Amino acid sequence: MENLLQVRFGSLNKELSAIIEPVLALSPEEFTPLLMQLSREELIARFGGQS
Repeated sequence: MENLLQVRFGSLNKELSAIIEPVLALSPEEFTPLLMQLSREELIARFGGQS
């Protein structure tokens, strides 16, 4: 997961690192398309909004 995010976005900031655990609660079939389609901002809004 971390490597996929690094390849896609170039680097992991604190906000992006914080979404890894919530995203991993989904099945690979659910999270893989989201990681490939959503922008960094969309992923953070969807999975990191609690902080």
